[in-house]
Amino acid sequence: MGLFSNTSDEKRHVSIESKQLDTGAQLDASLHAPLDPDESLRIRRKIDRHILPLMCVLYCIQFMDKATLGNSSILGILKATHLTTNQYNWLGTIFFLGYLAFEFPQNLALQRFPVGKWMSLNIFIWGVALCCHAACKNFAGLFAIRFVLGICEGSTTAGFMIVSSMFYTRREHTARIGYCRKNCDQSPLPPFTPSNSSNEWSWFESQVFLPSPTLIDFAAQIISSFISFGTLHIHTTVFEPWQWLMIITGTLTLITALSFFFLFPDSPTNAWFLTEDERAKAVRRIKENQTGVENKHFKMEQMIEALTDPKTWLFALFSAFNAIPASLGNQLQIMIVSFGFSPLQTTLLGCVSGVVGTVSIFTGVTIASRIPNSIAWVGIVYFVPGLLGVFLVNFLPWHDKVGLLFSIWIQIASAPSFVLSLAWVSQTTAGHTKRITTNAIKLSALCIGSAVGPFIWRAKYKPRNHVPWIIIGVCHLSGMVLLFSIRVLLARENKRRDAEPLGDSFNDVYVVRIDEDGNRTEVKVSKEFLDLTDRQNRDFRYVL
Repeated sequence: MGLFSNTSDEKRHVSIESKQLDTGAQLDASLHAPLDPDESLRIRRKIDRHILPLMCVLYCIQFMDKATLGNSSILGILKATHLTTNQYNWLGTIFFLGYLAFEFPQNLALQRFPVGKWMSLNIFIWGVALCCHAACKNFAGLFAIRFVLGICEGSTTAGFMIVSSMFYTRREHTARIGYCRKNCDQSPLPPFTPSNSSNEWSWFESQVFLPSPTLIDFAAQIISSFISFGTLHIHTTVFEPWQWLMIITGTLTLITALSFFFLFPDSPTNAWFLTEDERAKAVRRIKENQTGVENKHFKMEQMIEALTDPKTWLFALFSAFNAIPASLGNQLQIMIVSFGFSPLQTTLLGCVSGVVGTVSIFTGVTIASRIPNSIAWVGIVYFVPGLLGVFLVNFLPWHDKVGLLFSIWIQIASAPSFVLSLAWVSQTTAGHTKRITTNAIKLSALCIGSAVGPFIWRAKYKPRNHVPWIIIGVCHLSGMVLLFSIRVLLARENKRRDAEPLGDSFNDVYVVRIDEDGNRTEVKVSKEFLDLTDRQNRDFRYVL
């Protein structure tokens, strides 16, 4: 930590270097009165209005961009670029290999540079790369462009996980990663203490719902399907339908990049839409997280802690197993066509997949939000329809095209499990360097699973694809076991900490401030802004 102590008869001093402090420490120290609950609610609503629409738009664009490969498979890209089945699978894999190769560098850059600006740069480059798809004539060109696309999109999920932890309390994470609520939290929330941190969550009623980042992924699938349907009606001699799809989605991405550059904040300490007083209050709001805002100083000890923390690798394994079934996304359109539906019908039927995903995430996050300490249980339950879908698609007769189609849609209903895991890892990890390391490991594991996934769909397994579906079933079962294991691990740690005597470590920490007249004063720094990890801060309790 870099803490140095000096003891006198009057009081115990612990002085620290400024680089060890969380960026919110100075702002928090400037507030001398407790934060009024109504004022906290007003600020949170203001943050919602300025952040959530941009996050929703970008996630929508990101999903549409990922879906372009699957949609273009029935729009003519396979024939135009002379792709074999194996080459088509490689285009799905290379995206995630680029994502994987640059995931940790992306996370380090997100800590080193302003989050909003770094994300804007990456969004712009991936918009250009997406438009360049239309100029590709063979596998080699598409291979290179997909790699660049993966590199740039690696900044999005990690960036949003970091931003969410900067602006929102742990009580608000799950709802905002799955969906967001407006006009809620009408009653003040209790302060974070060891006694109520994990066992007495106050969840809230809502009246008006707003779409949010992860929920909108599936809404984007609906939009993407309609765009694909529209491109089939564009008849020009210059571009084919799949090329128009790439140009349209690429242009939308470039517009999003400009919006992010000018409008998306880097942190609550410098958010353009907050006054100086509101910034201080925004920082005070997230004090209960015991995680601080951010620290631009890389701490090797926190990285080592992340690497040696068992829950880091359990979350990583879960991500890897959960990513393999996601390879169905690039195969879905081809599979529906094989059932006997026309390309026009297939593009419209793709909308149903988006509806199923949207409804399942909405209901899953709602249940987890209303029932305290239920994240693991809800995630496990939502794997059940996934297993049912796998069973049906394997054993229904091949001539039952409608039944097989519904089996695939049922399988998609397992989507909330991964959504909840994203919220869960953010709520159970503290310390900025540890957080970005954990995020990088989890997302890297996700990339490995996503890179492997396309290769389970081999030409020799068609048309029934029994082997791929069995693998997907095994992945669902493994996900259930891992969620249960994580819950047991964290529950035991909470019980161990509850039995510990209250400690006073880090309670008397001061930072030196020099005012405009050159006077030297010491300001006490709250424990929450010392950039402590969840292991160092024994007051931290894990969400279950």
